[in-house]
Amino acid sequence: MASLINLSLFLFVLFHAIVLLSHPVYCDEDEDNLLQGINSYRNSLNRPALIKNEKADCLADEIANELEDEPCTSPTNGATIKPSSTTQLPDLPKHFKKCKIDVNTTVDGIILPVCVPKLVPTLVLTNYTRTANAKYINSSKYTVAGFGGEDDWMVTVLGTNTTGGSFSSAISLVSEVGLGHCLMSLLLGLFFIVVS
Repeated sequence: MASLINLSLFLFVLFHAIVLLSHPVYCDEDEDNLLQGINSYRNSLNRPALIKNEKADCLADEIANELEDEPCTSPTNGATIKPSSTTQLPDLPKHFKKCKIDVNTTVDGIILPVCVPKLVPTLVLTNYTRTANAKYINSSKYTVAGFGGEDDWMVTVLGTNTTGGSFSSAISLVSEVGLGHCLMSLLLGLFFIVVS
């Protein structure tokens, strides 16, 4: 009986270690290469490296999906879009909701979509460092970034470390994830008690 309880406790702890400590792995070579290239460029200007932000990533992905079928001649190509603008991106409020971003935490952010056929990495980087977009990439005001690519479109979303540019949500991540883990722990604990 004692060995069954010890085994149950071991499995309970092992399960939680795997679930709570594992992080999803996202492999997107184009986006990671772009971040690395932009950070190398910023380093050469003595600017701090941009840190990847999950909510900005989500927003960039959603916008890239929206632009996917647009031709490179679209007025959105190379445009500087403020998160409060819905004229160039009519689905922007829907994207904020899907990514669980509070609109008030994006006013200092900027959205930079570029269209480059086949997303040739050097040309994508050039579109951010040698065009009007460079003033945003050069600015030490921006500290976080998200990237999304779809077909010929790459979208970079830049944010600040201020309340108005953090891309945070109205519902804290801790409360969403914490509640789920608490309920899961409680149910698993009850299961192991009933089984033993």
